[in-house]
Amino acid sequence: MSQFNQGSIEDVLEEWGFLAVEQKETLRDTAVKSGRTIDELLLSERVVPEEQFYRAKGKVLGIPYINLADLELQADAVSVIAADVAKNYNFIAFAKDGTTLHVAMAQPDDFQALEALKFLTKNTGLKTEIHIASATSIMEALSKITGGITGEVQSAIREFNEELEDVRKDVNGDDREVEKIVGEAPVTKAVAVILRHGIEGKASDVHIEPNAENLRVRFRVDGLLYTSLLLPLKLHNPLTSRIKILSNLKIDEQRLPQDGRFSTSAGGHEYDIRVSILPTVYGEKIVLRILDKSQGAVPFEKLGYTGVRLEHFKTALAKPHGLILVTGPTGSGKSTTLYTAIDSICDPTLNIVTLEDPVEYRIVGANQSQINSEINFTFANGLRSILRQDPDTIMVGEIRDKETAELAVHAALTGHLVLSTLHTNDAVGAIPRLIDMGLEPFLLAAVLRMVGAQRLVRRLCESCKKEVPIPPEFRDIINGVIATIPDSEKNEANQKDPKVLFEATGCKECGGKGTSGRVAVVEVIPITEDLRQAMMSRKSQVEMYKIVSKEGVLSMRQDGFLKALLGVASLREVLEVTSED
Repeated sequence: MSQFNQGSIEDVLEEWGFLAVEQKETLRDTAVKSGRTIDELLLSERVVPEEQFYRAKGKVLGIPYINLADLELQADAVSVIAADVAKNYNFIAFAKDGTTLHVAMAQPDDFQALEALKFLTKNTGLKTEIHIASATSIMEALSKITGGITGEVQSAIREFNEELEDVRKDVNGDDREVEKIVGEAPVTKAVAVILRHGIEGKASDVHIEPNAENLRVRFRVDGLLYTSLLLPLKLHNPLTSRIKILSNLKIDEQRLPQDGRFSTSAGGHEYDIRVSILPTVYGEKIVLRILDKSQGAVPFEKLGYTGVRLEHFKTALAKPHGLILVTGPTGSGKSTTLYTAIDSICDPTLNIVTLEDPVEYRIVGANQSQINSEINFTFANGLRSILRQDPDTIMVGEIRDKETAELAVHAALTGHLVLSTLHTNDAVGAIPRLIDMGLEPFLLAAVLRMVGAQRLVRRLCESCKKEVPIPPEFRDIINGVIATIPDSEKNEANQKDPKVLFEATGCKECGGKGTSGRVAVVEVIPITEDLRQAMMSRKSQVEMYKIVSKEGVLSMRQDGFLKALLGVASLREVLEVTSED
């Protein structure tokens, strides 16, 4: 979408003869005094015809105007986007020209709407061309259409509701009999449609959320949530009941959180679906985590570990015993990194045992066990049992408390290699965190081999990314960060002397998003003698930062800048997910 300023809307309307000079000045004065925008005043006060307002706004933004009232909508274009979702964002696909989908928007400068449009069209192979149209004409056009995923789901639910009413009459309203029918009714198709849409769209999670007005279904793709389906609120109970049945959860329990899982298949792949149900003020919210059981461990390089950072990680993994930690917030890919680490050292001569919550992927050659807090099979209790299983390498999904931390350190001290995760903001922060849990500094210094930290950023599409000049506002910060990175880490000319950044506008390969998957920005800290002495002396976190910096360890931000200058990720996103330190 090309956006450039052609003056103000009021100037354009004056030029076209729809506003007098006096009206324009009055508008500006009113806007200053009331705190409202010129756009709001022009529309709410009906100062000019609505169509002329949007035509003028299109000229200001450099976006072509389309009058939908004079246009016959193309059915094959309209059907690309579900009507309820289009209504939510106030846009509509009205024509298809070859591989170009023409979309009318009332607010073409609305970032959320643009991101939603990218998600909804990403699997179509179509590129989008944005037009501006009046909000009224869009709503009138939308009122005439239905279809997409919404149509599939609503059709199944309508069929279900009809059968449900018949069943209630037959069994005199017996809820237990009604529950049996839920498992066989067409609502099963509705759940299947939602899951299929998530799997085909490469979503990691599906959120089914009741609110005051409707039931919202959102899909998380590459870390971002997109609204893709809005349903009547009355459909919430049958959908929830079906998912509970699949997950072996209590249908009549609506006051407490519940967790479960089930399996499904699609496109020749088997998927584990992890289910989390949480009571909210509007009813139970459901989150479905989609896990591809056929997906194996990802190579370190694809995860984002390269150069010295990868060398340090592999060196730590080659040790016969000790503790390796990967830190970061929830959703930063820590577990995936541990899977890769375990897979890289799997060997028939080793007994590798894992404790996970839950087991997300299968590792050939490893003995994987899932904890279950309901029967007191916790990380701590499981770790005690593992030590009686003659292990060589142990993976503990997460260190959550002092007991688990002490057992992990004990295992590392007694000749085992232990890998685990910890929730901290950065790698250095893991050391004081473990000491605060109650670990003796001298014991931690004796067993710790490496601490890593990571964040995930979206990977730019290789097919449509292109070089762009470095914006002036980024020039100083890029030069400042690059100057702190050792020359040995700068492998490409653009890293040594930054000239360009990269952006991706979207194409068939990435479904119009401009991104494809995610990559980690990482830091890896090997535990040196100076750092061990700092631990035993209970040095502050600031002092430990100084030691790490002096030893040339790259921070996540520095690693992110190197990736941005290679065109792996967007610099803006790197700046968003990494700290200033």
